[in-house]
Amino acid sequence: MDETRSEPVDPVDRVLAHADAHSGVRVFGAAQALQDAATAAGDGSDTAFNGEQWDREERAALRRVQGLSTELEDVTEVEYRQLRLENVILVGVHPQGATEDAENSLRELAALAETAGAVVLDGLLQRRPHPDPATYVGRGKAQELRDAVAALGADTVIADTELAPSQRRALEDVVKVKVIDRTTVILDIFSQHAKSREGKAQVELAQLEYLLPRLRGWGDSMSRQAGGQVGAGGAGMGSRGPGETKIELDRRRIRTRMALLRRQIKDFGPAREAKRAERKRHTVPSVAIAGYTNAGKSSLLNRLTSAGVLVENALFATLDATVRRSEAADGRVYTLTDTVGFVRNLPHQLVEAFRSTLEEVADADVIVHVVDAAHPDPAAQLATVRDVIGDVGGRDIPEIVVFNKADLVSDDTRLVLRGLEPDAMFVSSRTGEGVDVLRERIEQTLPLPAVEITALVPYDRGDLVAAAHESGIIVSQSHEPGGTLLHVHVGEHLASQLGPYRVG
Repeated sequence: MDETRSEPVDPVDRVLAHADAHSGVRVFGAAQALQDAATAAGDGSDTAFNGEQWDREERAALRRVQGLSTELEDVTEVEYRQLRLENVILVGVHPQGATEDAENSLRELAALAETAGAVVLDGLLQRRPHPDPATYVGRGKAQELRDAVAALGADTVIADTELAPSQRRALEDVVKVKVIDRTTVILDIFSQHAKSREGKAQVELAQLEYLLPRLRGWGDSMSRQAGGQVGAGGAGMGSRGPGETKIELDRRRIRTRMALLRRQIKDFGPAREAKRAERKRHTVPSVAIAGYTNAGKSSLLNRLTSAGVLVENALFATLDATVRRSEAADGRVYTLTDTVGFVRNLPHQLVEAFRSTLEEVADADVIVHVVDAAHPDPAAQLATVRDVIGDVGGRDIPEIVVFNKADLVSDDTRLVLRGLEPDAMFVSSRTGEGVDVLRERIEQTLPLPAVEITALVPYDRGDLVAAAHESGIIVSQSHEPGGTLLHVHVGEHLASQLGPYRVG
């Protein structure tokens, strides 16, 4: 026997060790077609408002290449399989009368697959009242799908839903290639794009929550571990139990890892809360930029602040919340936060895992809701984002609806969108159209500081005058013999500092 031959890697070990794999060579990124579209659209190339795009260059430095094997070492162990570069066929099921919505959903799934690095060969839709409980699509459609896979040379089928483990296995038995679902693709994209420690921990937690009920095995994998042997440290005769199966051991290891990740994510909370409390103590209003994935939120933030946030024509390019400082025309300081995008049927695991990030939306004073004006179904985008905002407790926050990419739509389309949201604004992050008007609208919507006060501030306390200009609204200001007479709206903290000098 060749002693240099390495032992096969346990698939669960491979998943649990995923966080450590970022230090090695990793092929990732969107399909070349998405890159070409991004170049043609001009997004991210204008450093005048996008800032330095070092992250974009780093992400583009490694790309998937064709011809690499996509076979797993042991396909019997783990239901969750990460995408390499794969030729895929999409499949979906829709009821009578929902054809257009199903087609839009399948187009979005195609964009997700391309962002993950796959090549989409074809898409199939079946009209039936409910998905087949056994194979998702009907048995006849499953045979048709098998023929399409063989004819086109596909190596993966992606279902436009979250499949039950039994459905996935049964469909795999028919089509004879790997079958994954929409949730798997989204998790793969998140895994590629997470950069911060918190973002990586959140993604890994979501992956393990998805993986846990999908472990499987048979043969040697299902055999019991040996009962306690005296020589091996066991209790010996009379105490030998059935032991754990391999699958039970894997589940226990995953639950242990999930508990550790939850503690890590919880530990990130105090630092974020401290920053948020500091902003509130100094009454710095916050504006959250929320919206559907790839609607242009990061481009808009860059246009408003020259933030240098990564911009890419790909779904879920942004996973980590980015906070930037801005200044209103009246001198007040406020923050703009770029948040993770939403998508229809966003996996429950990700909503829970990213709840801490979504708190930036729930705690904002104003939400700028960005919608892709050129999207075929903007109404669905609006509904999806508002549902998630409601889930995290942000339904009562003032909302400014912004139709981005206005340079790509006709006047007739604008009329339709205006009917959808009469008070919405039209902007273009690429050309700058409407951005100045949006900035004014944001400043008008910001809440007034809580306390109105008139104070005669001594000239040796110029720091208080400067603080009032930075965080308050100056109604009037004059220079008197005894100091600076201020009539201002300020926060409670600054009002307490101005209290000793209050007049009137």
